[in-house]
Amino acid sequence: MTMIDEDTRVALEAAAFRRLVEHLRQRTDVQNIDLMNLAGFCRNCLAKWYAAAAEQRGQALTYEDAREIVYGMPYAEWKALHQREASPEQKAAFAAAHADH
Repeated sequence: MTMIDEDTRVALEAAAFRRLVEHLRQRTDVQNIDLMNLAGFCRNCLAKWYAAAAEQRGQALTYEDAREIVYGMPYAEWKALHQREASPEQKAAFAAAHADH
């Protein structure tokens, strides 16, 4: 593995995160339940992780503020524009995948 310095590593990780967030903003057809069922995390998880990282660094950032960063708009607006009711199949897959939580 190529060795890189810490500052470069952090910058690369940040760039990859920004690209992931932009990708998810563009893919509004992919519902959070689909992400949860396939990958075990969703946009809301990213927002929670973002807010937790801010808190660990002593930064005041609410979960709702972090959601707006991830979604690119207030969550309520994104939900009204893009979220669909989960199908019975999606709900069953979610229940099965998260039965131990």
